[in-house]
Amino acid sequence: MALINPHINFNGNAEEAFNFYKSVFGGDFATIMRFKDLPNPEFPIAENEANKIMHIALPIGQNTLMANDVPEMLGRVNENENRSKICISAESREEADRLFYGLSAGGKIEIPIDESPWGSYFGMFRDKYGIEWMIDFTSKK
Repeated sequence: MALINPHINFNGNAEEAFNFYKSVFGGDFATIMRFKDLPNPEFPIAENEANKIMHIALPIGQNTLMANDVPEMLGRVNENENRSKICISAESREEADRLFYGLSAGGKIEIPIDESPWGSYFGMFRDKYGIEWMIDFTSKK
């Protein structure tokens, strides 16, 4: 079965966001690379962007959440128009609650977590970094 490994672009706060995600999911970063770690004369990086994240990866179960900061010369990511969502299938109602309330802290809840019309325990929100998440738990009765 294929794994889904979401990748998110940030406007310079990828490290801050991923430290927040790590505080909710736990674990350790598999990779943290900064633009200064891979100098390339064909793609010069401004001094003020040298410490920004070129690639960061946080393993979560069998999946990996990845991201980078977009260099200013490539323009800004429109975080309020990001229409992709990250969907997490929790293993228990308790895990669903922990992830929902942890990740939505400081963000905007769009659908409070509760029993859904289609029979799962579901909630949706945009976190404080503008990333949209869906949390779902379906009982295996």
